[in-house]
Amino acid sequence: MRWAMKADSIVPEPFSKFKHGLIVSCLAMPGEPLYGSDYMAAMAIAAYVGGAKAIRANTPEDIAAIRDRVALPIIGLYRVRLPGYSVSITPTITHAEQIAAAGADMIELDASQLPHPEGLLVEELIRQVKKLTQKPVIADVATSMEGVLAANMGADAVMTTLAGYHPDGQTGEPDYALIGTLAKRLHIPLIAYGRINSPDRAKKALEMGYFAVLVGSPITRPHLIAERFVKAMKED
Repeated sequence: MRWAMKADSIVPEPFSKFKHGLIVSCLAMPGEPLYGSDYMAAMAIAAYVGGAKAIRANTPEDIAAIRDRVALPIIGLYRVRLPGYSVSITPTITHAEQIAAAGADMIELDASQLPHPEGLLVEELIRQVKKLTQKPVIADVATSMEGVLAANMGADAVMTTLAGYHPDGQTGEPDYALIGTLAKRLHIPLIAYGRINSPDRAKKALEMGYFAVLVGSPITRPHLIAERFVKAMKED
Protein backbone atom coordinates (compact mmCIF):
# COMPACT_ATOMS: atom_id res chain seq x y z
CA MET A 1 0.00 0.00 0.00
CA ARG A 2 1.27 3.45 -0.90
CA TRP A 3 0.44 6.51 1.15
CA ALA A 4 -2.71 8.25 -0.10
CA MET A 5 -4.64 11.46 0.58
CA LYS A 6 -8.16 12.52 -0.06
CA ALA A 7 -8.86 13.12 -3.72
CA ASP A 8 -9.11 16.89 -3.24
CA SER A 9 -5.98 17.16 -1.08
CA ILE A 10 -2.73 18.68 -2.28
CA VAL A 11 0.64 17.98 -0.63
CA PRO A 12 2.05 21.40 0.24
CA GLU A 13 5.61 22.59 -0.06
CA PRO A 14 8.07 21.63 1.25
CA PHE A 15 6.60 18.15 1.86
CA SER A 16 6.08 17.44 -1.84
CA LYS A 17 9.86 17.57 -2.32
CA PHE A 18 10.39 14.37 -0.33
CA LYS A 19 7.26 12.32 -0.94
CA HIS A 20 8.19 8.60 -0.88
CA GLY A 21 11.80 9.65 -0.31
CA LEU A 22 14.55 9.27 2.27
CA ILE A 23 15.13 11.89 4.96
CA VAL A 24 18.49 11.63 6.75
CA SER A 25 18.85 12.79 10.34
CA CYS A 26 22.22 14.53 10.68
CA LEU A 27 22.42 14.81 14.43
CA ALA A 28 25.23 14.29 16.92
CA MET A 29 25.21 14.90 20.64
CA PRO A 30 28.01 16.30 22.86
CA GLY A 31 30.67 13.66 23.47
CA GLU A 32 30.10 11.84 20.18
CA PRO A 33 33.00 11.65 17.69
CA LEU A 34 31.25 13.69 14.97
CA TYR A 35 29.75 16.33 17.23
CA GLY A 36 30.04 19.76 15.61
CA SER A 37 28.33 21.80 12.90
CA ASP A 38 31.04 21.28 10.29
CA TYR A 39 30.76 17.52 10.66
CA MET A 40 26.99 17.62 10.38
CA ALA A 41 27.15 19.82 7.29
CA ALA A 42 29.54 17.33 5.69
CA MET A 43 27.19 14.51 6.64
CA ALA A 44 24.29 16.37 5.02
CA ILE A 45 26.29 16.76 1.83
CA ALA A 46 27.03 13.02 1.85
CA ALA A 47 23.31 12.28 2.35
CA TYR A 48 22.45 14.55 -0.56
CA VAL A 49 24.99 12.84 -2.82
CA GLY A 50 23.50 9.50 -1.81
CA GLY A 51 20.03 10.56 -2.90
CA ALA A 52 18.37 11.85 0.28
CA LYS A 53 15.44 14.18 -0.37
CA ALA A 54 15.54 16.07 2.94
CA ILE A 55 17.67 16.56 6.05
CA ARG A 56 16.76 16.58 9.73
CA ALA A 57 19.04 18.72 11.90
CA ASN A 58 19.35 19.78 15.53
CA THR A 59 20.27 23.21 16.99
CA PRO A 60 20.41 26.59 15.24
CA GLU A 61 24.16 26.18 14.68
CA ASP A 62 23.90 22.87 12.82
CA ILE A 63 20.87 24.03 10.83
CA ALA A 64 22.63 27.22 9.70
CA ALA A 65 25.75 25.28 8.67
CA ILE A 66 23.71 22.76 6.67
CA ARG A 67 21.57 25.50 5.10
CA ASP A 68 24.73 27.12 3.74
CA ARG A 69 25.84 23.93 2.01
CA VAL A 70 22.79 21.88 1.02
CA ALA A 71 19.70 22.99 -0.90
CA LEU A 72 17.40 20.31 0.52
CA PRO A 73 14.41 20.86 2.80
CA ILE A 74 15.47 20.88 6.45
CA ILE A 75 13.38 19.52 9.29
CA GLY A 76 14.62 21.47 12.27
CA LEU A 77 14.49 20.55 15.93
CA TYR A 78 16.17 21.84 19.05
CA ARG A 79 16.85 19.11 21.58
CA VAL A 80 17.09 20.60 25.06
CA ARG A 81 16.80 18.93 28.45
CA LEU A 82 14.98 21.21 30.88
CA PRO A 83 14.88 20.36 34.60
CA GLY A 84 11.64 18.71 35.62
CA TYR A 85 10.38 17.91 32.11
CA SER A 86 10.59 14.80 29.92
CA VAL A 87 9.80 16.77 26.77
CA SER A 88 13.09 17.59 25.03
CA ILE A 89 12.33 18.07 21.31
CA THR A 90 11.84 21.81 20.68
CA PRO A 91 10.29 22.23 24.13
CA THR A 92 9.45 25.94 23.94
CA ILE A 93 8.26 28.50 21.41
CA THR A 94 11.58 30.35 21.73
CA HIS A 95 13.44 27.22 20.65
CA ALA A 96 11.15 26.93 17.63
CA GLU A 97 11.76 30.55 16.67
CA GLN A 98 15.53 30.08 16.91
CA ILE A 99 15.66 27.11 14.54
CA ALA A 100 13.27 28.80 12.12
CA ALA A 101 15.56 31.84 12.02
CA ALA A 102 18.54 29.55 11.39
CA GLY A 103 17.00 28.20 8.19
CA ALA A 104 14.73 25.27 9.07
CA ASP A 105 11.90 24.74 6.58
CA MET A 106 9.76 22.75 9.05
CA ILE A 107 9.61 22.72 12.84
CA GLU A 108 9.62 19.38 14.66
CA LEU A 109 8.20 19.32 18.17
CA ASP A 110 6.98 16.91 20.81
CA ALA A 111 3.21 16.47 20.49
CA SER A 112 2.85 13.95 23.29
CA GLN A 113 0.49 14.57 26.16
CA LEU A 114 3.36 15.05 28.62
CA PRO A 115 3.63 18.43 30.39
CA HIS A 116 5.35 21.11 28.32
CA PRO A 117 7.64 23.68 29.98
CA GLU A 118 5.53 26.73 29.12
CA GLY A 119 2.36 25.12 30.41
CA LEU A 120 0.76 25.14 26.97
CA LEU A 121 -1.54 22.47 25.67
CA VAL A 122 -0.26 20.77 22.49
CA GLU A 123 -2.92 22.50 20.39
CA GLU A 124 -1.84 25.93 21.60
CA LEU A 125 1.84 25.09 21.15
CA ILE A 126 1.29 24.04 17.54
CA ARG A 127 -0.82 27.11 16.81
CA GLN A 128 1.69 29.53 18.33
CA VAL A 129 4.70 27.94 16.63
CA LYS A 130 3.02 28.08 13.22
CA LYS A 131 1.92 31.67 13.75
CA LEU A 132 5.25 32.99 15.01
CA THR A 133 7.58 31.08 12.68
CA GLN A 134 5.37 30.88 9.58
CA LYS A 135 6.67 27.32 9.18
CA PRO A 136 4.78 24.01 9.01
CA VAL A 137 4.90 21.83 12.12
CA ILE A 138 5.83 18.16 12.28
CA ALA A 139 4.40 16.50 15.39
CA ASP A 140 6.39 13.75 17.13
CA VAL A 141 4.03 11.12 18.54
CA ALA A 142 4.16 7.75 20.28
CA THR A 143 0.64 6.42 19.71
CA SER A 144 -2.13 6.47 17.13
CA MET A 145 -4.26 8.62 19.45
CA GLU A 146 -1.51 11.24 19.69
CA GLY A 147 -1.11 11.18 15.91
CA VAL A 148 -4.79 11.76 15.23
CA LEU A 149 -5.00 14.44 17.92
CA ALA A 150 -1.96 16.26 16.51
CA ALA A 151 -3.49 16.25 13.02
CA ASN A 152 -6.77 17.60 14.41
CA MET A 153 -4.85 20.26 16.34
CA GLY A 154 -3.24 21.69 13.21
CA ALA A 155 0.01 19.76 12.74
CA ASP A 156 1.07 19.63 9.09
CA ALA A 157 2.68 16.19 9.39
CA VAL A 158 3.08 13.42 11.95
CA MET A 159 6.26 11.49 12.72
CA THR A 160 6.55 8.33 14.84
CA THR A 161 9.69 9.53 16.65
CA LEU A 162 8.44 8.64 20.13
CA ALA A 163 7.06 5.17 19.40
CA GLY A 164 9.16 2.74 21.43
CA TYR A 165 11.91 5.34 21.68
CA HIS A 166 15.42 4.07 22.29
CA PRO A 167 18.45 6.44 22.22
CA ASP A 168 20.46 4.50 19.62
CA GLY A 169 17.45 3.68 17.46
CA GLN A 170 18.62 0.10 16.95
CA THR A 171 16.53 -1.99 19.33
CA GLY A 172 13.61 -4.10 18.14
CA GLU A 173 11.31 -3.81 15.17
CA PRO A 174 9.58 -0.66 13.94
CA ASP A 175 6.03 -0.31 15.21
CA TYR A 176 4.35 -1.64 12.09
CA ALA A 177 0.96 -1.83 13.82
CA LEU A 178 1.14 1.90 14.51
CA ILE A 179 2.11 2.49 10.89
CA GLY A 180 -0.93 0.63 9.62
CA THR A 181 -3.33 2.41 11.95
CA LEU A 182 -2.09 5.92 11.29
CA ALA A 183 -1.81 5.38 7.55
CA LYS A 184 -5.54 4.64 7.46
CA ARG A 185 -6.59 7.49 9.74
CA LEU A 186 -4.43 10.45 8.69
CA HIS A 187 -4.74 12.68 5.67
CA ILE A 188 -1.55 14.61 6.31
CA PRO A 189 1.98 13.31 5.65
CA LEU A 190 3.04 10.46 7.94
CA ILE A 191 6.80 10.12 8.36
CA ALA A 192 8.47 6.94 9.62
CA TYR A 193 11.25 7.24 12.16
CA GLY A 194 12.64 4.79 14.68
CA ARG A 195 14.40 1.43 14.35
CA ILE A 196 14.44 1.54 10.56
CA ASN A 197 17.98 0.22 10.35
CA SER A 198 17.94 -1.47 6.95
CA PRO A 199 16.79 -0.69 3.39
CA ASP A 200 14.28 -3.54 3.64
CA ARG A 201 12.62 -1.93 6.66
CA ALA A 202 12.49 1.43 4.88
CA LYS A 203 10.85 -0.17 1.86
CA LYS A 204 8.33 -1.99 4.05
CA ALA A 205 7.40 1.25 5.81
CA LEU A 206 6.56 2.87 2.48
CA GLU A 207 4.58 -0.15 1.38
CA MET A 208 2.52 0.04 4.60
CA GLY A 209 1.51 3.63 4.01
CA TYR A 210 4.21 6.06 5.09
CA PHE A 211 4.68 9.29 3.15
CA ALA A 212 8.46 9.29 3.68
CA VAL A 213 11.10 7.54 5.78
CA LEU A 214 13.61 9.17 8.11
CA VAL A 215 16.80 7.33 9.07
CA GLY A 216 19.45 8.55 11.48
CA SER A 217 21.93 6.41 13.40
CA PRO A 218 22.28 3.59 10.82
CA ILE A 219 23.58 6.20 8.35
CA THR A 220 25.12 9.06 10.32
CA ARG A 221 26.62 7.57 13.49
CA PRO A 222 29.66 5.55 12.40
CA HIS A 223 30.63 4.63 15.98
CA LEU A 224 27.28 2.87 16.42
CA ILE A 225 27.60 1.16 13.05
CA ALA A 226 31.06 -0.10 14.06
CA GLU A 227 29.69 -1.34 17.39
CA ARG A 228 27.06 -3.42 15.60
CA PHE A 229 29.71 -5.12 13.49
CA VAL A 230 31.97 -5.77 16.49
CA LYS A 231 29.08 -7.19 18.52
CA ALA A 232 27.99 -9.48 15.70
CA MET A 233 31.53 -10.74 15.16
CA LYS A 234 31.81 -11.70 18.84
CA GLU A 235 28.58 -13.69 18.89
CA ASP A 236 28.90 -17.46 18.89
